Amino acid sequence: MTQNRVEIEGSIAALESVRYTPAGVPIVELKITHASEQVEAGKPRQVELEVAAVAAGELTGRLSKTPLGARIRANGFLAHKGKARIQLVLHITEFEFV
Repeated sequence: MTQNRVEIEGSIAALESVRYTPAGVPIVELKITHASEQVEAGKPRQVELEVAAVAAGELTGRLSKTPLGARIRANGFLAHKGKARIQLVLHITEFEFV
């Protein structure tokens, strides 16, 4: 199996209302902000970013009640958002509060 695994820790910056797919699966979209210092080519680098994310199914209930600013560690995989195939979105498969 080819790997496509992402883990990120950050704060919830935006959280949309729960919506449902045509098949009835609950979906929630959110933004996660992250700030850290990483080492690249042996030098420290400040990293600040915002990640678009989505959660489906049972995770939706837990995430939809989370206040903005809450810190989470999210695991999942990357996929294109929609048919335009330009923007990547983190599809959360598990998370925990930190």
